[in-house]
Amino acid sequence: MPRFSKQNRLSTQRSTQHLTQDWLVFGVNMSIDEYEVISLIGPNGAGKSTLVKLILGLLTPTTGQIDKASGLQLGYVPQKFSVEKILPLRVKDLLQQASKNRLNQNQRQQLLTALTITPLLTQQLSHLSGGEMQRVLLARALLEKPDLLILDEPMQGLDPETESDLYQFIDHLPDFLRCAMLVVSHDLHWVMQGSRHVICLNKHICCQGQPADIGMTDEFKQLFGHQYQQPYIHKPHHCAHDPQHDLQTMLATDKMVVKS
Repeated sequence: MPRFSKQNRLSTQRSTQHLTQDWLVFGVNMSIDEYEVISLIGPNGAGKSTLVKLILGLLTPTTGQIDKASGLQLGYVPQKFSVEKILPLRVKDLLQQASKNRLNQNQRQQLLTALTITPLLTQQLSHLSGGEMQRVLLARALLEKPDLLILDEPMQGLDPETESDLYQFIDHLPDFLRCAMLVVSHDLHWVMQGSRHVICLNKHICCQGQPADIGMTDEFKQLFGHQYQQPYIHKPHHCAHDPQHDLQTMLATDKMVVKS
């Protein structure tokens, strides 16, 4: 098992997951360092959600291993989240599930204000729009002050204005919320400008590297065409599920036993 420095948050060692005779993801070697922003891209069915579940501990690798720094705190924002209308769950009820001692009161209020959550606190989750729900889920994850924040297609289905606002917030997290991020996304424009490291998954890691380099690889061009060949300039940072299980998944990350 590898030793972890202060900077190393998580690593996977040839992690593989299969279902019957079909490999869902094969031989993945990767690591995530402190404050690093990694984007995970790939076509539908490439194994992105499977890899996320492996990292969250919801699946056990068929072979290989996933090692996490001792005490690693995970935050998770799912791709989809639905609440039955008959379930009387308010926004503040969900947020109160977060630990009370990770952020002080001023920091909590700053986070809720930045994401415009305060006016939503008494609303039923089932009544929220898609953009409002994503803001609430992001706030819920960040209230835990995670060391690693996993965002699984966080912008899918959102209107352009809401999408832009959330990207701006993620790109400029306040210092007290700085963390490593793994972002699963189909938005190649943001990926190429908002990441220092991109991993392209298609059942296995077919290419990875800095945005300016990965866009020139044959593997990337085969998957995404030639419209992303131009060089990209990184914007500096200050810093992918079954809807029925998303609430359990978010709460499970708070109680996860991590290996050292």
